[in-house]
Amino acid sequence: LRGIKNHKNTHCRLTNMMKLLALIPAALALQRQPLTMSAAPPKRLCVLGGSGYVGREVCKRAVERGWEVASLSRRGANPLPGDAALDCVEWLQGDAADAKDVQQFVKDADAVVHAVGLLFDVDSGLTQFSKVVSGSNSVPGSESTYDRVTRQTAFNAIDATANRLRLPFAPRTPFAFVSCAESGWPDVSGGSFVEDKVAPEWLRRYLVAKRAVEAKLEENSDKLRPVVYRPSLIWSWGKLDVLPIIPVFNLASALGVPFVDRTIRVGTLADAIVAGVAGDA
Repeated sequence: LRGIKNHKNTHCRLTNMMKLLALIPAALALQRQPLTMSAAPPKRLCVLGGSGYVGREVCKRAVERGWEVASLSRRGANPLPGDAALDCVEWLQGDAADAKDVQQFVKDADAVVHAVGLLFDVDSGLTQFSKVVSGSNSVPGSESTYDRVTRQTAFNAIDATANRLRLPFAPRTPFAFVSCAESGWPDVSGGSFVEDKVAPEWLRRYLVAKRAVEAKLEENSDKLRPVVYRPSLIWSWGKLDVLPIIPVFNLASALGVPFVDRTIRVGTLADAIVAGVAGDA
């Protein structure tokens, strides 16, 4: 990877040491008993976009569940230095749109999460609202189209993971993708009409990219275990700019208003993603 930044944090090592020290009494109690098995090393989770709004929460929860976690992002830096869980993540700088960068990144992955995305791309005409809707306050660059940021980065990760050398009968590699609730519109009565006749052009392109990734995952389901999430509006208490609209969405969803789905907290989504790749959900 170009310009890899590998931040080894002292606090992370001390935390792990304290956990090991806490196990000493139990180890002494068992020393007279024959060992029947050895502890397996932690599994490695590779998160594309780990410094983003959803990605950082996935990283935190994966670390807390015992995963070894690595993140690939443009910044390649911990978005919240001092956070005990995020300090344990291996932060790598690279371009998810570069196939070689991604191939190197996922080569040792036991599971992969794709959390790269944006709501308003450079061609949407709405980039001025990006800092409002983006949980990480990112702004689209000149090449930040839905096709490049969503489809191309995900295709790179899917191809790199699926095409790795595999042992015969090896289990499929879990691959989680954050799609969107609107991807399911064709399955809802009147959904196709709303998408074709009512939805703005930028949203239709957004959905084309999301659905392309979902289809690509299904095509590679012999080697990958697709874990696809279709959340509605994602929020957190710290993101004050979207809080006023949350009750509106939830009330409309509760009343059965068509094409309005209940919102979800980013932490809840992250918990579900980690459970999904672990096989718990």
